Amino acid sequence: MATIKDVAALAGISYTTVSHVLNKTRPVSEPVRLKVEAAIRELDYVPSAVARSLKARSTATIGLLVPNSVNPYFAELARGIEDACERNGYCVILCNSDDDPQKQRNYLRVLLEKRIDGLVVGSVGQDDDLLQSLAEVRTPMVIVDRELEGVDADLVRIDHELGAYLATRHLLELGHRDIAYIGGPAETGVTQMRLGGFRRALAEAGVTVAPERVRHCDFTSPGGHAAAAELLAGPRPTAIFAGNDMIGFGVLRAAAERHIDVPGALSVIGFDDIELSRYVYPPLTTVGQSIRELGESAAALLLARIAQPRNSSAQQRIVTPRIVLRESTGPRPDLFNDYR
Repeated sequence: MATIKDVAALAGISYTTVSHVLNKTRPVSEPVRLKVEAAIRELDYVPSAVARSLKARSTATIGLLVPNSVNPYFAELARGIEDACERNGYCVILCNSDDDPQKQRNYLRVLLEKRIDGLVVGSVGQDDDLLQSLAEVRTPMVIVDRELEGVDADLVRIDHELGAYLATRHLLELGHRDIAYIGGPAETGVTQMRLGGFRRALAEAGVTVAPERVRHCDFTSPGGHAAAAELLAGPRPTAIFAGNDMIGFGVLRAAAERHIDVPGALSVIGFDDIELSRYVYPPLTTVGQSIRELGESAAALLLARIAQPRNSSAQQRIVTPRIVLRESTGPRPDLFNDYR
């Protein structure tokens, strides 16, 4: 592999002059620049990113740590972050931890060793060691999706409680009273906020939810399928609020296996508005905001923090959710008059 000294020898100039041409650290004459560029092409020379980053004190690289890249939510989030970073001259290193605390800690260490300029952290579990490691990070950082206790960093997330409230209100306005909730793992902050919005809407309507109508599973379609199968095996609710769209897809599958018409006999609403929710059958009514725009917002906040690392205290951007009406929700099966 050619080195900068090989380029200098072929061009007949000093390697420091080649360095000035590459890094634009000092003006050089046009004939010299053309000689250097011709030598680079002939030798197929690739400048060392490490060496250039040491000079510039910047790698133009962003680290992105997510728990599950298979989940379309994180794929869409990553796309928004990558698009915004690419437009601003940064590349993104994506690390998928598979919800494994040890992998999360290992990837964090690797990213910091690569001297990334900034870090975006997607949802992480309640791992005390990881939280401690994140709390000690001095690299500019943005957290997406949920607050992390003890970590002082900028935050971008949707209003989980309000979104769940709106989803439940939508079902109530369709006349439903027996509404079940299938959320993610009970210990996560996102689940608790969404469950809180669900309970608030029911309480305002004077509706009591039975304990067996609240189920928890992984934020996955298999988890939603298993939880819905249990719910639908007994006296079934007329509506199910799924804690995210992936759970909602599992609910739709469980209903189809039992020949339960959606939305004629069972209404289902999700959360997140991932792109795939438009293409399942029936298309899933959901709550959310553009995930790609959420990623772009996180990237913009991070790039601003990189430019002015001590400009202000940690900021929070809370995105307001909206109902996205599709075909998986309808009036309560026995309701023929408008709900008042």
